[in-house]
Parts: sequence; C-alpha cells; structure tokens
Amino acid sequence: MNIYKKYFGRYKTPFFTGVFCVAMEATCDLLGPTIMAKIINEGIERANAANVLFYGRWMLLVTFLGALFAVSRNMLASRVSQRLGADLRFDLFSKIMRFSEHAADEIQSGSLITRLTNDVQQVTQFVNGTMRIFFKAPVTCVGSIVLATLLNPGLSFIMYAVVAIVALGIIVSMRLSYPRYAKLQQAMDRLNSVVQEYLIGVRLVKAFGTYDSEEKRFGKANDELMKRGVAAQIVITFISPIMTLAVGLGTALAIWLGAKQTAAGFTEPGDVSAFTIYMAQILTSLLMITNIFNVFVRTKASNARVREVFAGDEDFVADGAKVPAGRLPGSVEFSRVTFSYPGSAGDPVLKELSFQIGEGGTLAIIGPTGSGKSTIAWLLLRFYDADSGSVRIGGRDIREIAPALVRASVALVPQKPMLFSGSVKSNLLWGDKNASAETLGRALAIAQAGFVEDMPEGVESMLGSGGVNISGGQKQRVAIARALVKHAPVLILDDATSALDSVTEARVRRGLVENRKGTLILITQRCSTAMFADRILVLDAGRAAGIGTHAELMQSCEMYREIYRSQIESSAALEAGYGG
Repeated sequence: MNIYKKYFGRYKTPFFTGVFCVAMEATCDLLGPTIMAKIINEGIERANAANVLFYGRWMLLVTFLGALFAVSRNMLASRVSQRLGADLRFDLFSKIMRFSEHAADEIQSGSLITRLTNDVQQVTQFVNGTMRIFFKAPVTCVGSIVLATLLNPGLSFIMYAVVAIVALGIIVSMRLSYPRYAKLQQAMDRLNSVVQEYLIGVRLVKAFGTYDSEEKRFGKANDELMKRGVAAQIVITFISPIMTLAVGLGTALAIWLGAKQTAAGFTEPGDVSAFTIYMAQILTSLLMITNIFNVFVRTKASNARVREVFAGDEDFVADGAKVPAGRLPGSVEFSRVTFSYPGSAGDPVLKELSFQIGEGGTLAIIGPTGSGKSTIAWLLLRFYDADSGSVRIGGRDIREIAPALVRASVALVPQKPMLFSGSVKSNLLWGDKNASAETLGRALAIAQAGFVEDMPEGVESMLGSGGVNISGGQKQRVAIARALVKHAPVLILDDATSALDSVTEARVRRGLVENRKGTLILITQRCSTAMFADRILVLDAGRAAGIGTHAELMQSCEMYREIYRSQIESSAALEAGYGG
C-alpha cells in the first residue's frame, strides 16, 4: 500500500497514540481476571475482607483506566480515519481530473463513483477498525493465552487446540473470500452504471416509454449484486459458527476439567474462574480476528481498485493544471496526421490528413457522420496525440508544449453543450473567472443569448444540473458565450449551432466574424454554415476529399457538390412545393 505512505506520515502521531491507547486498554482487560483470581483465592476463600477490599480497589482502578483508554482510542480512531478518508477522496478526484482520455476510457464513470465512495469508505472503516480493535484483538488473544498458561498449564492444551482450529478457519476464509469480494465490487460498478445512464437519459426513457426495459436492466444488475453479496458472505457464514462452536466446546471442557482439578486439590477456584474468563476473552478475540480478516479481504479488493485509479495515465502534471498567463498564436496546421483511438480495431479515424489555417482565418470542416470531424478538435486540445504526423498551433508542435498552455489557447463549444448546476454567471466564468460584467454581457450579445436578460434574475438565474431548465438552443448559446469569455486565439464550434434556427445561426455567425478576433474553426453538417468560411475542408473517412472556398469546391469536389445538392437544392425544391 505505497499510496498510503504520505497519509501515514501525516497522521503518524495520532495513529501511534491510538495504538498505544489500544495496547493499554488490552493490558487493563488482561489484568482484570488475574485480580479477580486474587480476590477469590486470597479474599473470599480465606474469608479475608481486607484482601477483598484491597484487590477490589485495584480492580476498580484498572477498569476505570481501561475505560479511559477506550474512549481516547475511539476518538482518535474516528478523527484519523475520517480525515484520511476525506484526503483520499480528494486525491482520487484530483487524479481523475488529471486523467488522460485513454485512462478515462478504461474505467467507466459508474465504477469511478463506486471507487470514490464505497471503496474509500471500506478503506476508512479498515483504518478505523485498526485503531479501535484490530490491534486489541491479537494483543488480548496472545496475552490471554500466556496468562492462562501460567495460571493452569494442565488445561492449556485445550486452548491451543481451539486456537489451531480457528487459525485454520481464518486461512480458509481469506483464500475463499477475496475473489468473491472483488466480484462484489464489480457488480456494484454495474449497478451504479445502470442508475447513472438512466438519470442522464431520463427524458429519452420517458419519450420512448422504455420503463419496463430500464426496470429489467436495473433488476438484473440488482439481482447480480445480491448474488455476489450472498456469495461473498457465505464463506464466513459457514466458518464463523464452526469456530464459535470450537471455542464454546473448549471452554466447556476447560470448566469440566478445572472442576475435577479443584476437587482433587491441584488448583484453586479463583484460578479456574480466571482461566475460564481468559478462555472467553480468547473467544471474543478470535471472533474479532475473524472479522478483521473478513474486513481485510474486502479492503484488499477495494485497495486494488483505488490503486488502479492512482496508476492511471495522467494528462498533465498537477502544476500544468494552472492556466498560463500567455497564449499561443492562432495559426493551426495538421501535417500528415494519422490517428486511431486507443484500443480500436478498425481503420484509423484520420489518415494522412494535412491542412493549415492562418492566424485569424476561418475554416469550416464538413463531411458525413464518422468522417473524423470532431476528432480534429480532440487532437487540437491534445486529449489525444497523433499516431504519426504533427499538429501545430502557432507554428509549434503541441507535443512539445504543456497541455495547459495548448488548452488555454483553444476554446471549444462541443456538440452537446454541458452546463453545470449553478447560476448562468458561474457557467460563463468557466471561460475566465475574472471576467467583468461588461465582458459577460458582450459575450451573451454575440452569442444571441439575450434571453438571459429576460430570466428572473438575469445572469444570476440558477440552472439545473446540465441546464435542464432551458432549451437545447439556449444551452448552445450559453455555451458559445462561455467560450467567447475565454478570449482564446482559436475557437472551435463543433456543430454548436445545430439546435438553432437558420436566422439565429446567421446572427451568431455574423457576430463572431464582426466582433471576435482570432482563428475560427466551424465543424458543421450544414453547407449554409460552411460556405461563409474562408476555406472549407471536406472529410471523407478520415481523409481530405477537398479543401478550398465554396466556389472552388463546387468545381473540384464531387462529395461537396453532393452534400450541397442534398441540402440546398432539395430544401429549395421542398419550399417550392409548399409554395405551390
């Protein structure tokens, strides 16, 4: 568990203080039966009240000290374990924030949620238990065995036999339980994923009326989790009663033989009573140890899953997350770029793709679905690196530039704009947390998002998670305004006006051209949008089918002509038909 070294260093003092309290509490528990034997043998048996009072006072003092140490270690255990859990969750979240796209693709979001919550909670409980009972149980068990042996060596063979049976049960339990608990956590991942998918697509489920199928999906995942939970618990369910029976029979046998020894005068009643109490302490300690190993097995599975997150590839180092003060020049160049998504088995998404845009220029990228249009945006933001060739911004290969500087120089409005719960203003400030009210208002005006002013509290109006309380077109316009607030040298609109009508889209486009300085990349499905760019790149299966102005492509690119005819001429014919 090397990942926990820094936490151990941080909480070393309270941890060892807690362990000391546990050791002292165990010592007090171990002294109790011995003192009680003294009370019986030297006080009650001899009718000596002074000895009863003398050892009685010692018994009260030891009990009080044991309670004091117990309260102290409980307080320390709770504080250290909860603080460690909070720090571990924060570090996991920070690591996820630095995930490369490849690492993010490997672990599903539902699994990440489980690891941040359930797995961290398991580690927290383990640390809490370590400071509260995990050290106490072995100390009490070993101490009870030693003291019981010293009290009555003749009965000790019973105790050793019981310990051997319990140790065997613990070993069997660990070997059988670990793989079952690993599968239990995987089943919990699947359940979380089903719930998350439903919550994200709840409107789609309602629109298609697929309630029954969603209930069946959840029911299947829920049943699987239940079965895995039963399988994980079944081992300890069988083994724990066997161990309890062994200790119970051992105790009964010790009392019977002890009674015979007392009757024969080989031992005193107090020693037999103390031996019986030590046997009970051994029983309790062994059951605790069994539970300890049960928790340890679960924690081992959770620890492996936490370590997987920490082992994920990072997109950039922590210091690189800070947005640099500078920006790159806005020129963009792709030179013979070939790229495949990690783990894909088919042809590359982009194949020997080359194009360039001068600083301040406008490029439209058009092509059929799956031709690689959005992939260009992901490469420009350096979510992925090209397999071959180079991507340059401002004349520099982006693989030689800190990703934070690259992303500070590029603003993206994705196909599906993501807004976060909070005010409109808090969403806009993602672009620049220091933006003035004038800057925000200007960005909203360029994005044709005047509807914000009509909202009850203007830019302070609250949005639900994902912007559920505004329309799709309104989300897109707020997302465009957010990108404009960033003032990045390169602005990418990835089909970001698909939910807008043609008039509003034209106004947004005109506002961008007239009021914004910098390079503009329009990824679009519409010729009516692309034809106003300085140049148009036509993609076909990851290759450049043509590049040039609208007029040039109408002469030289068959694919562009087909797209144009299917959209513009068909639309005109349809309008003429309605007019007739």
